[in-house]
Amino acid sequence: MKIDILTLFPEMFSGVFGSSILKKAQEKEAVSINIINFRDYSTSKHGSVDDYPYGGGAGMVLAPQPIFDAVEATKGDSAPRVILMCPQGERLTQQKAEELAKEEHLIFICGHYEGYDERIREHLVTDEISIGDFVLTGGELAAMVVTDSVVRLLPEVITAESHMKDSFSTGLLEHPHYTRPAEFRGFKVPEVLTSGNHKKIDEWRHKESLRRTYLRRPDLLEGKELTKQEKQWVEEFKYESKAQTAVE
Repeated sequence: MKIDILTLFPEMFSGVFGSSILKKAQEKEAVSINIINFRDYSTSKHGSVDDYPYGGGAGMVLAPQPIFDAVEATKGDSAPRVILMCPQGERLTQQKAEELAKEEHLIFICGHYEGYDERIREHLVTDEISIGDFVLTGGELAAMVVTDSVVRLLPEVITAESHMKDSFSTGLLEHPHYTRPAEFRGFKVPEVLTSGNHKKIDEWRHKESLRRTYLRRPDLLEGKELTKQEKQWVEEFKYESKAQTAVE
């Protein structure tokens, strides 16, 4: 995969992209990540990339020319997904990351200031993505988040088994994890996990994944088709919750 990131602050990316899984992914040549300062494409005498908004108002707006030219020079003859990092965009989900991980070329546009000239949004980008209902000083941190969520899904970056059961990949939150020692400060690992019975372990993990989703993100279960066993477990969770509430 090729990823190009258009930004006014290239120095922000070195630490994140030069560490951990993202660094290893580039060393394995599973992905090439290029950071491009779109100020270099400005035709303004002073290298300006923004201007005052028509109609007045606070803040400055990113002008179309540098971004259009930077994207066109970057994509060449390819047909990449051009992604605008924007709080008005589609909320990033695991499913969106999985979708983008199938692409060969992604271009991210990181905004700053008050916003983008609307013609960038209407005539240049293919996707708008937000990482949450809040506003950052720029799109750089959001682009790092999306890049990380996508690159870790690429073949040869991490094993497929490591991410196939991640939270949200199955539609549920991931089950609890434990490691050695089996007892720590009097707190014990669930006995089933040390039993060696893999069928029982898989059943426990499935049930606990469903329990965690029911308790923490019940919205994920809305409209989800449950098996007979899963429905029984949900009824059990409801009974336990009512009993706990009564005790409190």
